[in-house]
Amino acid sequence: MDQYLTFAQEHPLLVYGFVGLLGLILWVEFGRLTKKYKQVGVNEAVRLINGDGTLCLDVREDKELGDGIISGSRHIPVGQLKDRISELSAYKNKTVLVYCRSGNRSGFACNTLTKQGFEDVYNMSGGVMAWESANYPLSKR
Repeated sequence: MDQYLTFAQEHPLLVYGFVGLLGLILWVEFGRLTKKYKQVGVNEAVRLINGDGTLCLDVREDKELGDGIISGSRHIPVGQLKDRISELSAYKNKTVLVYCRSGNRSGFACNTLTKQGFEDVYNMSGGVMAWESANYPLSKR
């Protein structure tokens, strides 16, 4: 035990760095374990889309829609989601699949939806990029 104390006294920056890194890892893992939405891949997303009453929500910006949109999706940019959440109130008790370009912004949208009382929310991992990589079609608007 004395060796640990001696090391900590002689190398305080290493100890502070270790404690800080450990704290960040615990914070990220706690957030991952307590999130109220589920992550799904594109194959599971297709299964959800084919299910009854599923809302497919595209949260990309308007300028990103030139690549196309998943057929039947509703588009609300993530920056406008809080203001336009009332448009989705009919889906609070239904399945909602959210996607963006890469899967990051849609995670923020999923958090917003679950905080507003949406119960069955899914984030499509990889977003449109993963969708295109799996050779699934996008429809042009």
